[in-house]
Amino acid sequence: MNKVILLLIIANVLVSYKGFKDVVFFDRYKFQIKKIINGEKLRMLTSGFLHADWMHLGFNMYAFYLFGKVVLVNFGTTYFLFIYIGSLLAGSVYTLYQHKKDYYYSAVGASGAVSGIVFSAIILYPNMTLIMFPIPLPLPGYVFGVGYLLYSIYGMKNQVGNIGHSAHLGGAIGGYVLTILLKPSVIENNTIMIGVIGVIIVSLFLFSGKLKIKQ
Repeated sequence: MNKVILLLIIANVLVSYKGFKDVVFFDRYKFQIKKIINGEKLRMLTSGFLHADWMHLGFNMYAFYLFGKVVLVNFGTTYFLFIYIGSLLAGSVYTLYQHKKDYYYSAVGASGAVSGIVFSAIILYPNMTLIMFPIPLPLPGYVFGVGYLLYSIYGMKNQVGNIGHSAHLGGAIGGYVLTILLKPSVIENNTIMIGVIGVIIVSLFLFSGKLKIKQ
């Protein structure tokens, strides 16, 4: 395992473990709308290293391990970290935008960062084979990517499960945009897929007024 990926996993494990054991620490650094609006912007970063429980942490780190090495090999350490942190913050910013009137909304997890890494890998290798549970069938990466976006939009609108769908969606958008900016050649190589995803993202913002989240 690459040292950068290992260090990020260790950071997530250590910070999350501290949060499991220390409620005050957890509350001080988790994502919470009211606190962030009142000036505690650091929470938008620190919340990405906290997790709700070991299963939440395990799923995120396993996905990060699987897809992280693909992105790292293509971009190198500096750009890889830029995509990881940029996607984390994109997830936090989009969550803040979607829940800005829900002052007591809170969230934790590296889902935004991991979603960005997953989407970056899909854009680099759109024909990679993936499985999107609960459908036990292998799917091309580009099908997975489109399905992931659409499900995240649906889940965010309908508040499906105890999941931060807005962070997933914001992180995925961050990974999409940053990968294209850092490696424009992917547009020529995968024009149709990138165009379809781009249309979904643009439509999401154009019609965001009609996307009312159920409380």
